[in-house]
Amino acid sequence: MIRKLKSGQYRLYSRKKDPKTNKRRNLGTFDSLAAAQKHEKEVQYFKRH
Repeated sequence: MIRKLKSGQYRLYSRKKDPKTNKRRNLGTFDSLAAAQKHEKEVQYFKRH
């Protein structure tokens, strides 16, 4: 899940909420939406290989 921050950057969050904190894990902050989308694909690939 990618959200745009007030600073203009994009942050990648985990899809599921952490049961302990009930918040989504921060998986990185990126300057462009394309960079965040690229990293999200890499994370999904890593989870399955």
